[in-house]
Amino acid sequence: MRSNLLHNCVRHFTSEKITPQICVIGAGPAGFYATQHLIKTLKDARVDILDRLPVPFGLVRFGVAPDHPEVKNVIHTFHKTAQNPNVNFFGNIDVGKDVTIKQLRDAYHVIILAYGAEQDRELHIPGENLNNVISGRRFVGWYNGLPVDKDLNIDLDVDEAVICGQGNVAMDIARILLTPIDKLKNTDITAHALEQLSHSKVRKVWLIGRRGPLQAAFTIKELRELIKLENCSTQWRSADFYGARDHLPKLARPRKRLTELMLKSLDETPATKSNSKNVLAPIFFRGPVEFQGTNAVENLKLCINELSGDNTTGLIARSTNSFEDIKCGLALRCIGYKSVQVDPDILFDSKNGRVLAQHGKVAENFYATGWVATGPVGVILSTMTNAFEVANRICTELKVEERKPGWTEVSSVLTRNKVQIVTYEDWEKIDQVEQQRGKIVGKPREKIVDVTEMLHIASK
Repeated sequence: MRSNLLHNCVRHFTSEKITPQICVIGAGPAGFYATQHLIKTLKDARVDILDRLPVPFGLVRFGVAPDHPEVKNVIHTFHKTAQNPNVNFFGNIDVGKDVTIKQLRDAYHVIILAYGAEQDRELHIPGENLNNVISGRRFVGWYNGLPVDKDLNIDLDVDEAVICGQGNVAMDIARILLTPIDKLKNTDITAHALEQLSHSKVRKVWLIGRRGPLQAAFTIKELRELIKLENCSTQWRSADFYGARDHLPKLARPRKRLTELMLKSLDETPATKSNSKNVLAPIFFRGPVEFQGTNAVENLKLCINELSGDNTTGLIARSTNSFEDIKCGLALRCIGYKSVQVDPDILFDSKNGRVLAQHGKVAENFYATGWVATGPVGVILSTMTNAFEVANRICTELKVEERKPGWTEVSSVLTRNKVQIVTYEDWEKIDQVEQQRGKIVGKPREKIVDVTEMLHIASK
């Protein structure tokens, strides 16, 4: 009798359910979408989202252009996820410095890396260190309120700017440089960027692509916005489109529509907007070779490229022995982002700037999603798809066999390291102040760009 009673007690104790403790590193779209799927599938799991900054939402806050507020509506979904009782946001935590990956893996059942790509790729050509040769990523951070970029040294007292690259980031930057200031002043663009742009003398922006119009990386939406800009004309080079019409019937529908829009704009340009104040000048088949100037950039030397290969959209640009010069006082490099290895315990591909992961899996109970895993490809929708896939894999593979302390242990580490932790409720205090300040000047928000000020508001 006593033996049976003891057996039943032991069986009851060992079968008691253990709460899965999951840590997501990065509070951007990838992190929030992964969390959303996890809490939907694992009803009893606790998910803690850690971010280096005191504010959440990552690329939605710091990457999406201020004149694209509709894209930021996804924040409402993230807010709903953050409000779930099984989810916690903890900001101002520098993983790899304030707490190590080993400490996190010891404390949680599962770790998910979702901290994105925070560095930009370089061209590695002469003159890249001249003044006013600017990282496109940092320029975006400057006008979007990324604290580390608030003091970016940029001179807009120049007539012509070149943007090396033709992806959507390059298109965003071109649009910000060419948009009338009255159209920007009611957005959430930072106050310092708005002030400097209001005095900008940039009147012509060159948009340089290594390959041809049939391989252009921008989307039709981005192009349509640019060519419809008020008081701005688009100057295409007709030679760049030689033979392009012949390929139209063979192109996939999205590429066909994009090419047709370029050709339509090319046909219409001479007859429209001839007296425009600003000029957008997209050029193709050109590769940057050297930034030239004494102290600041004054000229960009370009190599004329030719394409090789069989697949129309996948052709490779090869340099020739012909060159072209473009005068410019500002050059922006927009050739892609890369991630960084925040902790030595993360398996990392330094060449490609991303975590080593197979279909989202780094190691046992260790995963990665978003740009830190895939590289900087796609838009928010593709990030969502990837995050859902990785989260689904976690739900399938998860085996919880022992209790883990989770946040209880990590918070002790952070307290010992004297880290001020910012909760989601603390972020809402910052959010409220930003919205109040924005209301005064007719903007949706006035972003706070100083981390010390953010922490001060959070601690009230």
